[in-house]
Amino acid sequence: MTDASDPHTAPPPGRADAPLRAVHPLRETLYHEVHARPTQSMAAPLLLSHLALVDADPAAVREHLCTLLANRHLPVPGAQESHIISSFGGAHLRWEQHTEFHTYSFWRQQAQDAEPEPLAAVPRDWLAALPGQCLLGLHVRVVKAGAARAETIPASARQWLHEESLIGAHVFDKGASVYTDLRLHADGFGRWVVVVRDMSDAQLGRLAQCILDIETYRMMALLGLPVAREVGRALAGAERDLAQVAERIRNAESHHEPELLKQLTRLAAEVEGLYARTHARFSASQAYFEIVRQRIEELREERQATLQTLREFMEKRLHPAVQTCAWAARRQQALSERISRVSNLLQTRVEIEQQVSSQQLLRAMSGRQKAQFLLQAAVEGLSVAAVTYYSAGLVAYAAKGAQALGVPVSPEIAAAVAVPFVAAAVWLGIRRLHHRVQAEVD
Repeated sequence: MTDASDPHTAPPPGRADAPLRAVHPLRETLYHEVHARPTQSMAAPLLLSHLALVDADPAAVREHLCTLLANRHLPVPGAQESHIISSFGGAHLRWEQHTEFHTYSFWRQQAQDAEPEPLAAVPRDWLAALPGQCLLGLHVRVVKAGAARAETIPASARQWLHEESLIGAHVFDKGASVYTDLRLHADGFGRWVVVVRDMSDAQLGRLAQCILDIETYRMMALLGLPVAREVGRALAGAERDLAQVAERIRNAESHHEPELLKQLTRLAAEVEGLYARTHARFSASQAYFEIVRQRIEELREERQATLQTLREFMEKRLHPAVQTCAWAARRQQALSERISRVSNLLQTRVEIEQQVSSQQLLRAMSGRQKAQFLLQAAVEGLSVAAVTYYSAGLVAYAAKGAQALGVPVSPEIAAAVAVPFVAAAVWLGIRRLHHRVQAEVD
């Protein structure tokens, strides 16, 4: 009989008899993400060939890979898998699908230099039909250390690489040494040499992966450099146009302002369009460069003789290129802000002129309204006189009729007496009409 309170007998969390109350749908995916691309153990000596391709449809990449594996009756990757390791013809294949690129790594144990390269096990027509564009081709030769001193550059490195541009260092606490010239050779591939001294197969696999990551992400980071140069030329023209517009604003007449505003709008649209097209590329270059730095840190380089280390080379050559991309991005942002300030300045000037014009118009309208009021008052006075005159005439006619009927009344006296009363009645009527109209307006 077990006690549920005993930690040694209590069921572990996650078992069916101890279910969790609520599980996030992505829990397992996120938990296993750190193991999505495990490092493969490798043993020296071997030759590794690596390809990185860009601008390919992921569906076409997966279909092409499945064709190779299916023809050899090997398991194919699932629809959601982004990584697979397989073996055929004495060679090993590692495929990875990344956000912007996909890679193939082939390696084969090579006890002697005469043994075929790992790519020899792959059909040439299949390699020629790889989807996308090949950004990186790389050969890595791994050999065991001979009897020479650790500080001596091995003959394999001198023969396989350009000695005048050789860089290298001890890595992994002097468990191995790495050498490269970071050049393209006659076959279109770059080359590295790894000399193994005291290193396990798992460590060698991690070292090989670091080298492949450094080269792959270095090339991906450099994709932003041509874009930065193109952006620099475009921004130079935009900055000249902005300076000309700003100079014209200083002395421009009011009728020139619509044209200047149109030019600024067009310039802002060009800069924002350029920013939208290149911002992602520059951000990616910075991110890839940080990965390169991290992988170099993982190597734990120690200087060998007079060779330049990989860190020193990358800081001198790759870092300025990435900084050029960052500078282009900052220059775009600064130009956009300058255009915005000049546009605000021009709009403020237009608004001030509009306010002045509005004030002048209001003053003119006020003057015309005052004149209309005076004219209306004069017309109203004339109207009172005219109505009084005609009303008094009617009273005189009425008095003449009464006199003809024998009523003792003088038409002249009756008209004279009626004039003030009629005038007062007409004036009061007009005032009442004024008050009624004003009340309806208010």
